[in-house]
Amino acid sequence: MVHDFRSDTVTRPSPAMRRAMAEAVVDDDVLGHDPTTLELEREGAALLGKESALFMPSGVMCNLVAICTHTRPGDEVITEEWAHTSRFETGGAGAVAHVLLRTLRSKRGLMDADEIGRWISGGNEHTPKTALVCVEQTHNFHGGALLPIDGLRAIADVARSRGVAVHMDGARIWNAVAASGVDAKEHTAHADTVSFCLSKGLGAPVGSLLCGPAEFLERARFWRKRLGGGMRQSGILAAAGLIALREGRHRLADDHRLAKRFATSLADIGPYVVDPDVVDTNIVFFDTGTIEAARIVEAAQARNVLLYAVGPRRMRIVTHHDVGDESVDVLLELLTALAR
Repeated sequence: MVHDFRSDTVTRPSPAMRRAMAEAVVDDDVLGHDPTTLELEREGAALLGKESALFMPSGVMCNLVAICTHTRPGDEVITEEWAHTSRFETGGAGAVAHVLLRTLRSKRGLMDADEIGRWISGGNEHTPKTALVCVEQTHNFHGGALLPIDGLRAIADVARSRGVAVHMDGARIWNAVAASGVDAKEHTAHADTVSFCLSKGLGAPVGSLLCGPAEFLERARFWRKRLGGGMRQSGILAAAGLIALREGRHRLADDHRLAKRFATSLADIGPYVVDPDVVDTNIVFFDTGTIEAARIVEAAQARNVLLYAVGPRRMRIVTHHDVGDESVDVLLELLTALAR
């Protein structure tokens, strides 16, 4: 048995998903006629309280399409310094959308609304126009942090008062819903557009949705096509996405329980350093102390445990539906043995 903690992107499609994919009713989605894709888009948009949605291969493409659609070349986009859009999407915002990224520091992923207000510019002959603010919920590299809705509201109020749009990278928005007990619509009410992944904790093999106003999504279709994201019989993939959306989001609390259990137990094992109190969802970052992270990865692989090092002495583990209590036990035993 393999215990894979590298990410929640490694989940395997369930037998129900495979059956749905095999039996999916399909047509040409580039022409807007694939019925299964249209069903997925309708359901996803409705759950987030948005008018429309657009199915794409990945969350990275959703974010890039959103930026391209919201902005013009030379505009400025404000985002958090460790946001996925600024650090982990291969510089697409600059290379493709030709925008400038203004990255701000934050408190566990939540930027200060007043600081955002100070940086927003209407544009003139000297400075670029601020066209977009991007937020991330939950925040990946702040340990799956759950951003408070009041903070998101404050950011949106400042942005909208200055005529600036807000895009939410909601790759793990359903983890935020599960952790907070607050309806998804309340999390997303403070963003003009929202992207979320079907292929992370929800368990689909591939795919993400970009949600927002219908007029915006019509313009976004152009960018999806330009970037090569126009798929034909995409209903085969959307069928798995529908099951992920309908079923996967209801079991995320168990992933959070496992992550908290791991962090709480690891805190008692030297030389590792972890703070269980900041584990909001299914992501745990920890320092490895005197042990090199690469050594841990190598030793773990020999035990069929797959891990991910994010620095010379820093690691991240992510829980998901393909790991359980037994997997956490194996991982803790391994780390305990290495510490000795």
